Amino acid sequence: MAGKTAFGVDVGGSGIKGAPVDLDTGGLLEDRFKILTPQPATPQAVVGVIAELLDHFKLGPDVPVGVSFPAPILGGVVAWMANLDQSWAGVDLVEAVRRGTGRRATAVNDADAAGYAEVAFGAAKDHPGSVAVMTLGTGIGVALITAGKLWPNAELGHLEIDGQDAETWAAASAKEREGLSYPRWARRLQRYLSEFDRLLAPDLIVIGGGISRKHDKFLPLLDLRPQIVPAALRNTAGIVGAAALAWQEAHPKG
Repeated sequence: MAGKTAFGVDVGGSGIKGAPVDLDTGGLLEDRFKILTPQPATPQAVVGVIAELLDHFKLGPDVPVGVSFPAPILGGVVAWMANLDQSWAGVDLVEAVRRGTGRRATAVNDADAAGYAEVAFGAAKDHPGSVAVMTLGTGIGVALITAGKLWPNAELGHLEIDGQDAETWAAASAKEREGLSYPRWARRLQRYLSEFDRLLAPDLIVIGGGISRKHDKFLPLLDLRPQIVPAALRNTAGIVGAAALAWQEAHPKG
């Protein structure tokens, strides 16, 4: 795999996916390979799956590896855990991958990986200002990028609005759980995004998550100051963003 190449892994609650990425284009060099997330999703079990993914693609020793992970990552350590086994809390993910695979990996929060990918290659490419990329799913993941620089671990889906954690009533899961129509759910998004804009004033908001495939049903219902657009990379964003950040760490001067 010649050229500017890195390998991205996207760890999720149901599946763990990986693929090599062409970092000149943001495209996958091979079809992504997916393995079901082991249950329980302990550190040993998940790292074992990551090792399987790396073996599947037979990567050269110099290919940087990035891991997108569903938790805040501080200095390579999982700060706390929500959607995988609680035994992950406090685990050094970088060290666990090194022990389990023999490779140095870059560990990044999953929302940050997806957000960075959208700025580098997707809906926010070449945007000169501040960008907020939001994934609407079980919760609300938020990535903040300004002038191409990522502000990591922005857990802003948990903004408290009207005395409640915003993602409990504005995430896509709330729409499904409560059987909300798109107009009713859009009113909740309007409340959340208006408060988000009041506090952070991004120039552009990118909406991702599976529900972004139906963006025409709710984005036109929103009345916001910043421009708001659907994500472009969809289900490859975590892989691409993790790979791009791994390359950046391995080659800090480009």
